[in-house]
Amino acid sequence: MGKLVVLTVLGVGLALIGERFLAFRGKMNAFREVEPVEPQNCHLIEGLENGSEDIDILPSGLAFISNKPGKIFLMDMNEQNPKAQPLQISDGFDKELFNPHGISTFIDKDHTVYLYVVNHPHMKSTVEIFKFEEQQRSLIHLKTIKHELLKSVNDIVVLGPEQFYATRDHYFTNFFLSLLEMLLDLRWSYVLFYSPREVKVAVTGFISANGITISLDKKYVYVADVAAKNIHIMEKHNWDLTPLKVIYLGTFVDNLTVDPDSGDILAGCHPNAMKLLMYNPEDPPGSEVLRIHNALSEKPRVSTVYANNGSVLQGSTVASVYHGKILIGTIFHKTLYCEL
Repeated sequence: MGKLVVLTVLGVGLALIGERFLAFRGKMNAFREVEPVEPQNCHLIEGLENGSEDIDILPSGLAFISNKPGKIFLMDMNEQNPKAQPLQISDGFDKELFNPHGISTFIDKDHTVYLYVVNHPHMKSTVEIFKFEEQQRSLIHLKTIKHELLKSVNDIVVLGPEQFYATRDHYFTNFFLSLLEMLLDLRWSYVLFYSPREVKVAVTGFISANGITISLDKKYVYVADVAAKNIHIMEKHNWDLTPLKVIYLGTFVDNLTVDPDSGDILAGCHPNAMKLLMYNPEDPPGSEVLRIHNALSEKPRVSTVYANNGSVLQGSTVASVYHGKILIGTIFHKTLYCEL
């Protein structure tokens, strides 16, 4: 009788584990495949084989690209066949601890360009401020920003001198605990506002707040919740953010950019997150780029700009456009340039 009880309990336990595993696989889009959508005139960019997690393009067409390990690349989107060149970083900055992630640019009234970079030295989070020297193709390090609320920072959007929003993608810094946090749908991550005079949580309630950007008129902030597979639209009041709507996309939304010509949102996405967690070179993770038209309207329209099963591009994180041209970056793979 005792053995029967043990076997029954064991069977029930295994059934529950199996059910949770299947639910987990479903949540991670484990069975999803993408139909290929590839623009014409695409080619991979030489020298960017180790990832290009975030991309920010200036109005002039100069594109900053965060790259591993520890480099920022520059491309001129006006060139016929643009090439990526690593930027020199000024002495006095510890380049060995430079692990760039999300980036954002700011241009002051004197037309000086500043680059803000989320850095993860020793698995911690800081924001590094650089001044861009265009003639020398170099970055001069100006300041490192640290704060107790700047933890697990993923992305950043700059509003003014030392004023920015940043996303915290997990409450826990331990990988397994942060994964459990996502599985349990714990909405503990947030968007932080930082300025020299005030640092505060601007809005909370995300499973994993990831990419962040701002509308062309600077009135609305867009936040990707990667684990919830959606984009949150926020209205900006001074530095506070008021939730307006959520656009569900059904794919794992990473970084966001805005088309400077149309105001549409471009989202770099992971169609099958299970393939990212359990990487198999024979069945690699795919890439997906979505365009959200008229995001503020009652019925936004979503179209696919690019989709690939991993044969060309794996693990897309961002897509940034400039006058009919697009750059698509990845976590650890290559970078694709296309004409739309």
